[in-house]
Amino acid sequence: MEYEIPAGGRADLYEQLARIGKVVVHPKRIELLDLLCQAERSVEALAAAAGLKLSTASAHLQVMRQARLVETRREGTRVYYRAADEEVCRFVTALGDLGRARLAEVDQILRAIGAGRDGAERVTRAELLERARSGEVVVLDVRPVEEYAAGHIPGAVSLPLEHLEARLGDLDPGLEVVAYCRGPLCLLAPEAVATLRARGMQARCLEDGLPEWRQAGLPVATGTDTLGGAPAGGHETRLGRRR
Repeated sequence: MEYEIPAGGRADLYEQLARIGKVVVHPKRIELLDLLCQAERSVEALAAAAGLKLSTASAHLQVMRQARLVETRREGTRVYYRAADEEVCRFVTALGDLGRARLAEVDQILRAIGAGRDGAERVTRAELLERARSGEVVVLDVRPVEEYAAGHIPGAVSLPLEHLEARLGDLDPGLEVVAYCRGPLCLLAPEAVATLRARGMQARCLEDGLPEWRQAGLPVATGTDTLGGAPAGGHETRLGRRR
């Protein structure tokens, strides 16, 4: 007997899927999701990071919550948002991959704003693992400190892009630097690499970012070894060496 789809069943199914579509139809909601795949944040922090008014950020987050892509917790009067689970972040990664594969404009924009400059040659995850184990590279996490604290590549040094210029003299000139940030569409690592190369240092970007590293099943550390680019936890002044 041929299976019959209940009346309205197919339409109802697609109506539910369209709830997710309502999130990605707005560029700021995609940006907010990308930020939440790096670390949990308060509404105030998300608004500041995305350049939004607090009321506007709250409205976007409510749409995302209704689609069950984000979850919340309350601490006193402050509400914190986080990605609902790793599947949400895989979705954000897949959206970026699809955009780069199908939309020539995405690649053109990345090149125009500098994501391709001096950073076309990227280090694969396998190469980074091998070279980091042998002590041949210093790995820089150039994202904001709160993102580093929420999760980072083990052994990576937190040196947010905003502090890079002030700490250039602390980097060991004998080691190659591999910088990473939020993923292939993130501009923090390419900008860091361009700055380092302009000063005559060997530097490359990781092929992607922390979300893809995590999704590949590779180890992720939490907590902080450095704060805002200031050495701590036994680091010598020259980054990449320990006492």
